[in-house]
Amino acid sequence: MNLGKVVGTVVSTRKEPVLDGIRFLLVRLVDTDGKETPSFVVAADAMGAGPGEMVLTAAGSSARQTTMTDKKPVDNVIMAIVDTWEVNGETKYTK
Repeated sequence: MNLGKVVGTVVSTRKEPVLDGIRFLLVRLVDTDGKETPSFVVAADAMGAGPGEMVLTAAGSSARQTTMTDKKPVDNVIMAIVDTWEVNGETKYTK
């Protein structure tokens, strides 16, 4: 799993029909302090996340284990919208 920030959308009018109705978001990965890293992923949005929200993503075969992505050709999925996280007892992010 990875922490990330939704920074944009990805639109594709032509795609495999099993992906119809799935929204794709561009997620910039963040470190444990919430600072953006250079890495991005495109993730299927199973949670209704919006721009600027911190999210938890799953990748690989785990990305195909949500109700929305079951047995679909998806390699990353947003599976949670983060409310807060802490590191060593220190709160690093609060929504």
